[in-house]
Amino acid sequence: MYFFINLALVVSSIFGTYNLNDIYPEVCITVEAPETLDPAKPTELVFFTLPNGNNIDWTAGKQMADGDDWHYDIQHVRAQTEFMRAKDEKRNYVTVYLKDQRRSWTTWRYRHADILPETLEAIISDISNLYKDYNPSVTLSSHSGGGYFLFEYIRTAKTINPLIHRFVFIDSVYGYLEEVHHARLAQWLKDRKHYLCVISYEDATVIYNGKPLVTKEGGTWGRSHAMVRDLSTDFRFRLREEGLWETYRALGKRVTFKLLKNPEGTIWHTVLVDKNGFIDSCWSGTRLEGKGYEFWGQRAYTEYISAESLGSGN
Repeated sequence: MYFFINLALVVSSIFGTYNLNDIYPEVCITVEAPETLDPAKPTELVFFTLPNGNNIDWTAGKQMADGDDWHYDIQHVRAQTEFMRAKDEKRNYVTVYLKDQRRSWTTWRYRHADILPETLEAIISDISNLYKDYNPSVTLSSHSGGGYFLFEYIRTAKTINPLIHRFVFIDSVYGYLEEVHHARLAQWLKDRKHYLCVISYEDATVIYNGKPLVTKEGGTWGRSHAMVRDLSTDFRFRLREEGLWETYRALGKRVTFKLLKNPEGTIWHTVLVDKNGFIDSCWSGTRLEGKGYEFWGQRAYTEYISAESLGSGN
């Protein structure tokens, strides 16, 4: 049995960048907060579960220099966070990067199945509690295999933590199963403060090493459409088709699915994050959606890309 701990006894400061390693089983965490927080503003804690195979510094991103690994220039979650801080003066933003030590949330859930519910809830609750004096709310966001963290939380939680107001899946819905996730998501979405954002592309058309990358049903394209079909039994969706994009909206845009057709079989997996996807996933369905940026357009955050690595060591 996992026991909750008081992180305040471990963390010397909740400002700036700090690491929380060797606290939860095989989980590396880096928190990137502003140097100061305004207590008069609500604080948005964005938990971002990393894609399989990536490290935290790559995911945060940096300006490329000679000899740098190409992964530094494909997600830029840190710069996109800085963009949101600059454009939204009504909130504090804190990004929490979550990585499995073996770089696979897909397998982490099996390796720690015996303590899964307690550990997932502890990570969310413990870190949120550090910011209890700053009116925190939580976005659980994911890319690729990081979606398993979210789906396992939805599946195993006795009750979904009331601080969570948004679930985000950026090409990360592989783990969706109607029989274990549909009813819980539908019930959670009945609260008018709750949001769901799914961004995926047609991955079943991709041929890799002479074979389809995924099946039509098992890839994120198939799983995203399955989610829409299932949730359509609870809520009325409107479909807008524009170019190669299918956009499904429900509940006054609180539920958003942005799905990209892919007749040429291009791999858009990480580009969905890079093209302002992290920003859009955090703001979809709100007054901030599209403010100062265009999803799937040019990078709106270039000026915020740091010359230095986040320096997490993870």
